[in-house]
Amino acid sequence: MQSVLSLLADPGAWAALATLIVMEVVLGVDNLVFVSILSNRLPPEQQTRARRIGIGLALIMRLALLATISWLVGLTAPVIDLGLHGPPVDGHPAFETAFSLRDLILLGGGLFLIWKATKEIHHNMDEDEAGHGGEGAKSGLSFGSAIAQIIALDIVFSIDSILTAVGMTGELPIMIAAVVIAVGLMLIAADPLARFISKNPTVVMLALGFLLMIGAVLIADAFGVHIPKGYIYAAMAFSGGVEALNMAARKRKKRH
Repeated sequence: MQSVLSLLADPGAWAALATLIVMEVVLGVDNLVFVSILSNRLPPEQQTRARRIGIGLALIMRLALLATISWLVGLTAPVIDLGLHGPPVDGHPAFETAFSLRDLILLGGGLFLIWKATKEIHHNMDEDEAGHGGEGAKSGLSFGSAIAQIIALDIVFSIDSILTAVGMTGELPIMIAAVVIAVGLMLIAADPLARFISKNPTVVMLALGFLLMIGAVLIADAFGVHIPKGYIYAAMAFSGGVEALNMAARKRKKRH
């Protein structure tokens, strides 16, 4: 209790909390987009429930991982080494195949994300499949299947999120507060984001493109190719800005 009170009186702790909240929200965008796209495939009466369950499970997983930080940090120790290395770049191999448990989880998550995003793109491009029935009828996706897929990606995104938090601060109360606030903001934004995605088909394709890119980044990270996340989110922001201009132009044309 005394340590928590001392943190409340420390301006540096508040700065770390604010920084970590922003970082957790940014990292949560990937998770939120996936949950929104997947939940939109369900019947309307199940969509909000699926989003709340998915985001609630993300919070539970993050808090559970924070409770086992020593085990989580141990996930970075290599467990499999295939002995392959890329040519040296800036004193480090371009890629490596010494996989830790974290790397294997990221590899599996990246492959799953690429498969799922590709399947969703096919679903949106297939007029015969998309042209009959309501959202739930045309998707062939059950509530249980949607939750299972959300859980699978929650695990991957939660590990990435918490490892980032551990790298930014060593104070457990700050990490817990940041995670709870960030996931709370995700919960508030989930329904508006899902409605926006549902009403704008071009945004759906853009979001699926983002998921493909994130899947590729996860796979690269598993092979030791660390792409700065700032580049990824800058590309996403730029693409989103261009799409916003396209949407504004389409609305203006409809008025005339």
